[in-house]
Amino acid sequence: MVARIILTRHGHVDGIEPPRFRGRMDIALTALGVAQANAAAQRIGAISRPAAIYTSPMSRCITTGEAIAKACSAPSQVLDQLNDLDYGLWQWKTHDEIRTAFADQYETWHTAPQLFRFPQGESLQDLVARAGDALRGVLQRHRDQTVVLVSHDSVNRALLTLVLDQPLSAYCRIGVEPCGITEIEFVGNIARVLRINETQHLDAIQTATERIRKSE
Repeated sequence: MVARIILTRHGHVDGIEPPRFRGRMDIALTALGVAQANAAAQRIGAISRPAAIYTSPMSRCITTGEAIAKACSAPSQVLDQLNDLDYGLWQWKTHDEIRTAFADQYETWHTAPQLFRFPQGESLQDLVARAGDALRGVLQRHRDQTVVLVSHDSVNRALLTLVLDQPLSAYCRIGVEPCGITEIEFVGNIARVLRINETQHLDAIQTATERIRKSE
């Protein structure tokens, strides 16, 4: 039996630029994010026929998932295990704020993330455990189908470290753009990554956005 998992991150939201630790802050998609979600939906519909879409409980993921569900005529439902990393006391703080107030901890997060736990929040071990449980559950329910998981850069990075059999120290080396598409094929228990963080479907949106910014 062959199953395929398509991972995508939600569309653009406030707090990406300049970067904040967004985590469990429930932020709506921006206009750019909505456009990205629609573009990702069309791209996913063109390359696959998903049987189901599962999303993080954050509204930015639910809205992205709804766009994909509409384009693919597939049901969408929330899967709590796909929620973003819990940044605890760092949530909604800018990186500059944390770098200034917690220099040593911030350095550890970027150089040895596998050794770090966010104050009153999660560790990468926590994240990988629940993301792995989510993946196992989905594969058990959809053994020979294609499924879309709509979540966050943190969850997608965690899942890729699992699938590629990489150490948690590789977490920060994996890039996951808003509405980038990753596809993983499972033949039995053997995983093969077919594409990682594809964003060509967003090129026209990026060009239009840059044109608007230059005209302002």
